[in-house]
Amino acid sequence: MLVPENMAISESNKAYKAMLTPIKKDGKLNADPDMLERVKTITSRLVAQAVIYRPDAANWNWSVQVIDEPEIINAWCMAGGRMAIYSGLILKLEATDDEIAQVMGHEISHALLSHTRERMSRALAMQLGITAMSIAVSDEKYGGIAIQGTAMAAIIALELPNSRTAESESDRLGIEIAAKAGFDPKAAVTLWKKMADESGQKDSRFDFLSTHPAPVKRMEELEILTQAMMPYYEDMSPKPVHPVSAGDI
Repeated sequence: MLVPENMAISESNKAYKAMLTPIKKDGKLNADPDMLERVKTITSRLVAQAVIYRPDAANWNWSVQVIDEPEIINAWCMAGGRMAIYSGLILKLEATDDEIAQVMGHEISHALLSHTRERMSRALAMQLGITAMSIAVSDEKYGGIAIQGTAMAAIIALELPNSRTAESESDRLGIEIAAKAGFDPKAAVTLWKKMADESGQKDSRFDFLSTHPAPVKRMEELEILTQAMMPYYEDMSPKPVHPVSAGDI
């Protein structure tokens, strides 16, 4: 852990703005209001459970964006609760609300468990590579925002694979958060099956599996978790929501 959490959050905010500003200029940010509202509604229930698990996360600047890239199947959550999902994940997988909740619950869990900070620390340890990338990145690409050092590490961290342990931890917490928020745990298995089927198509940019590999054993483990989480899902008590902004970068 080379990066303190307060720095991971502040630098992720810079990276988030740098990444999304040019996407917004291209008209590919939140292009479908209905899709954005759907994702925002789902994530607001997930975040409510996230802050119960980790109360200090209530102070994070939770926000979600939908990036209009129909061929990209991916989603992420940076340190501090900055989230995005690509339209391809929703459209190409014909994802249900329960399946979207599993993806976003998993990504939120990476942030809650400081896995994004771990990946930032790994990226920062590759300082020469980061410096070279910082020089190579043009102002035009990131909307005139100078990105270097730890902020660049936040961007690179999104491309780095998680450890097997981190993936297992986020699977476990993500499915629990989603179940407590009222989303069917069985969707975790159906989602990964869809991903496994879709990943075999050459015309898809399947970025999610590059950082979240899904071996058969993983789906078997999700089957076991599903049974353990059903009591949470079957609890009919009211489900709280937590404010999640959208459209602001």
